[in-house]
Amino acid sequence: MEVLSLAWRTDLALLAQSGSEVEHHPAYVVVRTPGNPTFRWGNFVLLRRTPLLRDLPGLADRVEALLPGLGHHAVGIDDPAAGREDVERLRRPGWRVAVDAVLTADAVLPPRREQRSAVVRALVGDADWAQKVALDLACAEGAGPDHDVFATRRAAAERATVEAGHGAWFGAFDGERLLAGLGIFRAGDGLARFQTVQTHPEARRRGLAQALLHHAGAHALGELGARRLVLVADPDHHALDLYLGAGFVRTESQVSAEGLRTPARP
Repeated sequence: MEVLSLAWRTDLALLAQSGSEVEHHPAYVVVRTPGNPTFRWGNFVLLRRTPLLRDLPGLADRVEALLPGLGHHAVGIDDPAAGREDVERLRRPGWRVAVDAVLTADAVLPPRREQRSAVVRALVGDADWAQKVALDLACAEGAGPDHDVFATRRAAAERATVEAGHGAWFGAFDGERLLAGLGIFRAGDGLARFQTVQTHPEARRRGLAQALLHHAGAHALGELGARRLVLVADPDHHALDLYLGAGFVRTESQVSAEGLRTPARP
């Protein structure tokens, strides 16, 4: 399937780089991440269009047949122009729908004020990556009891992708302590995709994310050879204003839906 959405196209590129299985079919794509089965957006089905009303009752069964034995159902919709009617059709009992903002830029503006309270550098070595997991846990409000396992597995895949030369993970450090971080990776066709912009709750409002965005954007346009930067954000989160102020513009929407289920007992 030809993927139209910038968000989903870059998602699939990054997942493939990190070792996920990306299986294309004429009308859908199946993504599997055997090493991290609780990773919802590493184990999902990407559909060409929003299912019709008559197809919705069987959607969970269709996903289950393609991805059996998981504790979740996750579906993406590859329609950058999906309208309110399409989204509302997905809002049925058992499905949680998200419509994220897809932002693009050909450069990241420097912070309005210089940030001197931390040093921005790439993560290197076991200690840095262990701190990346700790930062993930500190920012994971409301996460389930297994989030530490998920975060550890995801960090291992991200580190392997960095060490394979596909991108970099940058952190803002106060001494040796990691306060904020993000990833930037090549995603094909001159694109580079930002990943997981996070700031520790105790270090917010210090300009760390702005400094990281500018540093990583310059790295992508220089060292990674990118021409266009892509970032996906929650349109209702306050960080959206930060991204727009850094020179990003809203380009598309990314529609996804999650349905929970209890795995069958063996």
